[in-house]
Amino acid sequence: MFEDSLIESDGRLRTKRGLTTVLSFALQVMLIGVLVLIPLLFTEALPKTQLMILVAPPPPPPAPPQAAAPVKVVKQVQTDIINNGQLRTPTKIPEKVQMIKEEEAPPPVMSASGVVGGVPGGVPGGQMGGVLGGILGNAPVVPKVATPQRVRVSQGVTQGLLIRKIQPTYPPLARQARIQGSVLLQAEISKEGTIENLRLISGHPMLAPAAIESVKQWRYEAYIRSGEPVEVETQITVNFTLSGG
Repeated sequence: MFEDSLIESDGRLRTKRGLTTVLSFALQVMLIGVLVLIPLLFTEALPKTQLMILVAPPPPPPAPPQAAAPVKVVKQVQTDIINNGQLRTPTKIPEKVQMIKEEEAPPPVMSASGVVGGVPGGVPGGQMGGVLGGILGNAPVVPKVATPQRVRVSQGVTQGLLIRKIQPTYPPLARQARIQGSVLLQAEISKEGTIENLRLISGHPMLAPAAIESVKQWRYEAYIRSGEPVEVETQITVNFTLSGG
């Protein structure tokens, strides 16, 4: 070591180190080769789990053969009727031909009154077809709809029936207080056109009495419904204005 540090060393120590390096490398290569060959030569020493991973799994078993679907046999029924209700022409003559014999209708029976189809000994003057024929022969009776006793109509309809209208007297106290407005009344008009059951719906208390007293004197024409006069239920509006008073 001291000689390598000197400049005048002849390099003998370097030659020994290089040989040692080569021998060490060769020894390591041999050791690695032995480690690789041992598992290949002695496979029974390997773990079973590793051997199972290396072995490929067996292929799946083939699927069982499917049972053949049953074949439905459609039996065609030969008929003698073809399209449009026509009969098929027979290909051979049948051995036995069956004859169809229709029974004769019984002769018509004459009743005591001479009606064809009547019952012997029946009541004279009976109708053809019995009770059912008599019911069907009569015209249906339409029931008459009852006329309502009272109907409700609008103010526009009753204004057209008004034949006498008395203007209300403007109350002096309401005029002095400058009160004006409309009074709405509920009224019933009789069949004769007179006012009945008059009552207040809305309006100023100072104007309502004058409006009621005036409307009681009004007269109307009779309201006709289904050809008959009926009572009418309606509303009446009375207006009070200072300009018109």
